[in-house]
Amino acid sequence: MRIGNNPNKEISQEQSFFIHQIIVPVYIPNEEGYFLDGLKILKICLDSLFNTIHDRTFITIVNNGSCSNVVEYLNDLFEQKKIKELIHTDNIGKINAVFKGLSGNNIELVTVTDADVMFLSDWQTETIKVFSEIPKAGVVGIVPQFNMFKRYCGNVIFDNFFNKNLKFLPVKNQESMIHFYDSIGWDRNYNQDYLKFALGLNYGDVKCFVGSGHFVATYKKDVFEELLSFIGGKKAAGIGEDYIDNKPLKKGYWRLTTYDNYAFHMGNIYEDWMQKIPNKIPAVNYSNLNFIKRKNVSGISYFIKNKFFTKLIAVNWVSRSFMKWKKLPEQMVKKY
Repeated sequence: MRIGNNPNKEISQEQSFFIHQIIVPVYIPNEEGYFLDGLKILKICLDSLFNTIHDRTFITIVNNGSCSNVVEYLNDLFEQKKIKELIHTDNIGKINAVFKGLSGNNIELVTVTDADVMFLSDWQTETIKVFSEIPKAGVVGIVPQFNMFKRYCGNVIFDNFFNKNLKFLPVKNQESMIHFYDSIGWDRNYNQDYLKFALGLNYGDVKCFVGSGHFVATYKKDVFEELLSFIGGKKAAGIGEDYIDNKPLKKGYWRLTTYDNYAFHMGNIYEDWMQKIPNKIPAVNYSNLNFIKRKNVSGISYFIKNKFFTKLIAVNWVSRSFMKWKKLPEQMVKKY
């Protein structure tokens, strides 16, 4: 039985106060073996996040089937209002967990991050700077990595092919780049030239690298205007990442990374250096960003830039000519 009308029916939805959402899928099913230090590392991740964000940031945690100690910790954070949204699910896979975090919110920027990332001071400011100065930026990473320009960056290179400001730039923070590959278990027998130069872009007052990794990156929300509700398979890992990586290309957005390093990947083993969590920074209010939303590019444009051109520039002699033209030191070109 219902008597009267719900007064909330006549209230319009207000513009969100928040301008940046951060989605953290969390999967720590136990505290043994691979996951022994999982909760400890999660706490470092979230503490570093709390200390480096402004107060118009909306944090969404998607608990993807974690154990009771993790659930208790996350519930406590929610009660303390340190996080704005907490979603508990069974293990549905990282990508489907991200989909849950995306739904029901309309916030201009969305950072998707693994739960083993230590955020560093100024990561948010530098990310917003890239988006603000480069209108076509659709994805911005904060950890420079090797050869990022070779994946999902055909449109960036095509659009800037004759731009003299698209060129190989010196890597600013070699130690952090080494640290990343150590953190994912690589030996140091990779091409040492990768530590010296990477394809980048000088765009006005902003310098950045072309391409971005997966484990932490920020997207313009309109990239996700149309999403599948679920991706199946083996926890949707590879298929899901490919699906999300293609979404910005459909709108002609560029995939970029900040010139300096603004986060560390911790992995699953606790180490002493992880004690150095960034100090709390003063809260900063940013005005609404009001980015211009882009429409989907034509199928022909998408095919030329992201299929045909990508295959063409991957041909050995074309690739070497391109790298030489874009100022990679000549002695590095053959093996880069």
